Amino acid sequence: MPTALIAEDEPLLAANLQAELQRLWPELKIVATVGHGEAAVQLALAHQPDLLFLDIRMPGMTGLEAAQALAEDWPDDEAAPFPLIVFVTAYDQYALQAFERAAVDYVLKPVLPDRLAQTCQRLQAALKQRSQPQAAAATPSLDDVMQQLRGLVSQGGVGTVAGPAAQQPPLKVIQAGVGTAIHMVPVEQVLYFEAADKYVRVITAEREHLIRTSLRELQPQLDANIFWQIHRGTIVRCDAIATATRDEAGKVTLTLRGHGDKLVVSRMYAHLFKAM
Repeated sequence: MPTALIAEDEPLLAANLQAELQRLWPELKIVATVGHGEAAVQLALAHQPDLLFLDIRMPGMTGLEAAQALAEDWPDDEAAPFPLIVFVTAYDQYALQAFERAAVDYVLKPVLPDRLAQTCQRLQAALKQRSQPQAAAATPSLDDVMQQLRGLVSQGGVGTVAGPAAQQPPLKVIQAGVGTAIHMVPVEQVLYFEAADKYVRVITAEREHLIRTSLRELQPQLDANIFWQIHRGTIVRCDAIATATRDEAGKVTLTLRGHGDKLVVSRMYAHLFKAM
């Protein structure tokens, strides 16, 4: 019996989607319906469903970020292939061209029964193909999914697909508040940035600062040639990296120049570290 998880922050839309899926595809079992991306990641890893219906815009982690997080954390187990993704979105056709790179299909809000029926047919065909003996060659691997997601993320995510934003000069100084003082931290001194709840840790060789922003808001202000994202919660200055070591399982760990911290590289970004 195929299984699915729905992530949609509008309860009425979530209930409608679930009801339509049950009508169109009675054999499909909905293992969970959640209202935000963090819960989608947690329960998808727990239930390992065949299908994911991900709303693009959700509080906190977006559907795209949830897909990225799952691609990073999904187990290396042939018995549990990465789920087929359907993005649920209010974006227009132009923006959806990018979503199709990392999804089996998409549906527009409000979800129309005829369009959802087409999606169900496409998913059923994809699941049938996956179950065939020759599926290993025909079905995209987790590495393929991660490559597709990297391409979508590198475009700036869903917020910039419809048109390029004005280029801003890279950030030069971080203003970190400490009590009544503001510490001016030159960006060139930062070794890495790490997400910490509603804050970002700013790590230099001498000390650590906390700034009240998100990594998602900070990243576009950094020079991408110098600051590399190595995990959904970590951005490191590339010339601060001393070594990148890959263990037998393929996990990459970084050491830093003049600093004792070690940083783990997720599978999504392990391709950055290859010998020349």
